[in-house]
Amino acid sequence: MGVVRALILGQGFVASIFAIGVERIKRGEIDCYGVPLANELPIKIEDIEIVGSYDVDKSKIGKTIYEVAKNYWDGEIPETLKNVTIRKGIHLRSLRNLPIEAEGLEDEMSLKEAVEKLVEEWKELKPDVIVNTCTTEAFVPFGNKEELIKAIEENNKDRLTATQVYAYAAALYAKEVGGAAFVNTIPTLIANDPAFVELAKECDLVIFGDDGATGATPLTADVLAHLAQRNRYVKDIAQFNIGGNNDFLALTDKERNKSKEYTKSSIVKDILGYDTPHYIKPTGYLEPLGDKKFISMHMEYISFNGAVDELIINGRINDSPALAGLLVDLVRLGKIAIDKKEFGTVYPVNAFYMKNPGPKDMPNIPRTIAYEKLRMWAGLKPRWL
Repeated sequence: MGVVRALILGQGFVASIFAIGVERIKRGEIDCYGVPLANELPIKIEDIEIVGSYDVDKSKIGKTIYEVAKNYWDGEIPETLKNVTIRKGIHLRSLRNLPIEAEGLEDEMSLKEAVEKLVEEWKELKPDVIVNTCTTEAFVPFGNKEELIKAIEENNKDRLTATQVYAYAAALYAKEVGGAAFVNTIPTLIANDPAFVELAKECDLVIFGDDGATGATPLTADVLAHLAQRNRYVKDIAQFNIGGNNDFLALTDKERNKSKEYTKSSIVKDILGYDTPHYIKPTGYLEPLGDKKFISMHMEYISFNGAVDELIINGRINDSPALAGLLVDLVRLGKIAIDKKEFGTVYPVNAFYMKNPGPKDMPNIPRTIAYEKLRMWAGLKPRWL
């Protein structure tokens, strides 16, 4: 099916590990562990070409991915990453309260002009798939397309977030070139916001989202499904994560944390069929943990004859590689969705890869079931059905 051209928004830990990993696979240095559909898709990992990158950290703008990736990886950096220079993107307070000096296109022009500039640059770079790995934002969804367009036209910088502007620009770009995909790996509602889904359908844009599911959340979903299938009544759930990377630092901001908390806790009622007391949050930041976050979950449930049992699960998870491996699939699936002309959002993809799968009001389902739905959508043979 040919090359799939990928463009990155937010050249941080996840994006850098993604870029390094893809190039190392191309060179035959590593296996495809952590990539769910590894060698099964018609588009091979070797077909991924990273053609562009954007960030708002002043220390990164103008440098190559090769140079920036040294901040996140101690090993040898593939020389091919010297070919991609990081450009200035949209800020809109996305790095506020973080120890980073930031600047965005909107500092020197209106949002409408910034969108036009992005679209023109993307027409030059020719990405098929635009991947959003920006820092978690505080946001308010739009709900209807007209309010979104109005906010852009009126340069309402207080109303919009960086991700919302990027998604809007992606729709205009897709309309210009006849199709593109936008992968939203953070909690900002894009695949779950009817405003963006409607716009995407009109503009030949595929949206995958929202918020990549990598560690404790998909595991919690499958454990809950296990209990539900055996008709065990879950009395309460506690699940938390503590990490030391910049995304966890950003989550010390109350409004950002609220965004993440919603996408993580939405699984409970969807899977059990009832709500139960739960505490499911990205709880804290501890710098020495670095990117290897600590996760813990506790579930108390009632079994036969009133017996009360408990499950306690602890783990240490490398946060960024877990999401980066999913991106290897999502980029290729984005190109497949474009070729299938499935514009708007694609639930069979979102249900497996995302914490809050769009479109709006579609449920979280056990990831084991979502995996089979994904395989069928991608034209692969069922694995366990």
